[in-house]
Amino acid sequence: MGICVHYYIAPQVWASRSKRVEKIKAYVDHVYAILPFETEFYRRYGMEVTYVGHPLLDALTAKEITPKEVFLTTHQLDHTPIIALLPGSRKQEINAILPIMLETAQRFPEYQWVIAQAPGVEDSFYDSFIRQIPQIKRCKNDTYALLNYTQLALVTSGTATLETALMQVPQIVCYKTQWLTYQIAKRVVRLSYISLVNIISNRLVVPECIQDELTVSILTQHVQHLIEGPARTAQLDAYGSLYAQLGGPGASRKAAAAILKNNDL
Repeated sequence: MGICVHYYIAPQVWASRSKRVEKIKAYVDHVYAILPFETEFYRRYGMEVTYVGHPLLDALTAKEITPKEVFLTTHQLDHTPIIALLPGSRKQEINAILPIMLETAQRFPEYQWVIAQAPGVEDSFYDSFIRQIPQIKRCKNDTYALLNYTQLALVTSGTATLETALMQVPQIVCYKTQWLTYQIAKRVVRLSYISLVNIISNRLVVPECIQDELTVSILTQHVQHLIEGPARTAQLDAYGSLYAQLGGPGASRKAAAAILKNNDL
């Protein structure tokens, strides 16, 4: 029909089944990429693509952080250093990952361990995990504040790993699923890393504890290394380069301006 089609935030076909890009190419005139390596990927298939940066930078800037004293009082915390647990948003992954995180937490009683609850998961679900561990606290609808005041975070793989990095919080990436699901995923997803932080950086910036490597002993070692010392410093230094790679703030405005400019393709 001669209508110019623009696609802002395209599917992550670079992660698996890359041939799906041919369908996108058939219907889309111009792609606006939010990850730096997506530009080369789409151009390889002969598509018009513009890199505009990641909108998460604007979301973080716009988010108002709860003042520390209010945050501590609201969630019944004191001034003991905090370590955050982000066990995911789906019950299946929380079931697989949170118990290992909690067992690790019990090895570090000198810290307050706080779970970032997923918005769509009821309180009673978390109660079943922490009923016998009274020192574990919970935080709901205030994850950015939790990250802002934490020393370290154990994070389930996903966008949260990128958010954690952009908030300058050292982290350990965790992932575990059913054996068969993981075996299928390994054959479909052709990436060297699971965390967006490492994928964008194209190197191991944050440790990844995946499947059989997500154990209490391995997590304990990473926690010890990242509380203080050279591993912590190296990770924080790498975050600076990550921020620069994401193109700075204003991704959606850049996309809008580029759409207007390219609308006569």
